[in-house]
Amino acid sequence: MRSIGFLYPGYSAEDDYPTAQKLIGDSAELRLVHTVMREDAHRVDALLDIGSDDVLADGVRALADPAAGPGCASVIWACTSGSFVFGWDGASAQVEALREVAGAPASSTSFAFTDAAARLGVTQVAVAATYPDDVAERFVTFLAAAGISVVRLSTLGIVTAAEVGTLGRDRVLEVAAAGDHPDAEAVLLPDTALHTMAWLDELELRLGKPVLTANQVSIWQGLRLAGDRTARRGLGRLFTEPPAELPPAPAPGAPA
Repeated sequence: MRSIGFLYPGYSAEDDYPTAQKLIGDSAELRLVHTVMREDAHRVDALLDIGSDDVLADGVRALADPAAGPGCASVIWACTSGSFVFGWDGASAQVEALREVAGAPASSTSFAFTDAAARLGVTQVAVAATYPDDVAERFVTFLAAAGISVVRLSTLGIVTAAEVGTLGRDRVLEVAAAGDHPDAEAVLLPDTALHTMAWLDELELRLGKPVLTANQVSIWQGLRLAGDRTARRGLGRLFTEPPAELPPAPAPGAPA
């Protein structure tokens, strides 16, 4: 059984991973460790600290603890804002450093979003973000570097991951529907602090289009990088077909 490692900052919606584990079954183990969050804030300086190389390296060492089990087939930095806040070049360097420390294929939630959009053939999206405006705009810039246009950006202006983690099913469905746009081919919910894994099919049924959420794409990316090619139900349209190989991502600093 493949083990997929997830570095998750702090505590907010980490129970999305046991929820996903039940849906995936015993074909893969989703192994999560909590990384240090010195300040819980959707603020640029705090996010740069949350995603720093030393914090992620400590997380990899926790994943590699013999007590946790055999080594991981892939490792994901399960934080969107703590990756895209570095920009395309910085997020690429962050993943490369993570890959070197882990000694395994690695990625982050931000790149998982762009890869998932590529898998679905999506180039125009709506983003329903929990973040303050200035942080959310950085995600729009990151998506643009991968050739993805944001036709509508909506924000909730929530500062802490802890508060985002309190949003329940009805509110999540409402936020996704309110953030949609007729020209959007998919709706993105970019925060791993937001619970979504139990409601993915319901979200897509309500909106009538693919919905990509942070924990969903993180798990999909981890499985893909580990060589998993299993189609699965109950996890949104992204999972209904095997995660085939994708074209190479744009070079750092170069638009798609």
